[in-house]
Amino acid sequence: MEPLDPTQQEPAREQPGAPDRPAAGRPTRARILDAAHALMLTVGLARATTKEIAKAAGCSEAALYKHFDGKEDLFIQVLHERLPRLTPLLRALAAEPGRGALADNLTEIARQAAQFYEQSFPIAASLYAETQLKRRHDQAMRQMGSGAHVPIEELAAYLRAERSLGRIAPGADPFAAASLLLGACAQRAFAYDAAESRPDADEFAARLAATLLAGIATPTAERPAPPAPEAR
Repeated sequence: MEPLDPTQQEPAREQPGAPDRPAAGRPTRARILDAAHALMLTVGLARATTKEIAKAAGCSEAALYKHFDGKEDLFIQVLHERLPRLTPLLRALAAEPGRGALADNLTEIARQAAQFYEQSFPIAASLYAETQLKRRHDQAMRQMGSGAHVPIEELAAYLRAERSLGRIAPGADPFAAASLLLGACAQRAFAYDAAESRPDADEFAARLAATLLAGIATPTAERPAPPAPEAR
C-alpha cells in the first residue's frame, strides 16, 4: 500500500508532551511504532508520512514496509500496542461472561475506553480536515476489518453474553448500552480537549458504570454503590 499523504510537507516538529524519540538499539519494528506514535500525536495522522516516520525511527522507508503494509496498518498497530488495551479487554470479557463482578468489569471498560479515546483523539482528529484523505483512510480501515465502530460491537457482544446469563435485564438493549458507555468516553475526550483539565478517568468510569447498571442490571445483579452527589 502506498503512503496516503503528499510527500511535499514540512518536517515534523517536536511538540511538548510528545513521547520520547525511539531509542537506538531497540528492534526496528519497535522503533517504527515509537516513531509513528510520536509523530501521530504531534503532527496528526494526516501529516505523519511513512517517510517522516522512517526517518524518525532511524531506518529506511523500505525497512518500514517490511514490517507494515502502510500507514493505516501502522495506525492500527499503534492503537493496539501503544495505547490502553481496550480491544483485548473487551474480547477477553466476551469470551468468559460471568467472570468477576459486572460493576467492576464495566468500570474497567469505561476506564480503559476513557484513556483510549483521550490518547487516540489527537491522532485521528487531523483526518477530518482533509475529506479525500479521510475517505481513503476509512476505506482502508474497512478492508482491514477495523474502525471506530468495532469496540461498540465488541462491548455489545459482551453485554449480550451477560444478558444470556441473567446478569443483565432481558429487555436491556446491549447495543444501545454499549453505545452510551463508549459514546460518553469518546465525548469526554472531545468535549474537554480545549479545557484546562478533564474529569478524572477513574472517577468518571465508576460513575458512568454505576449509572449504566442502574438501567440495565437485573434486580439480583451486584450493583455498585451510587456515586456521591456532586458538590454544589
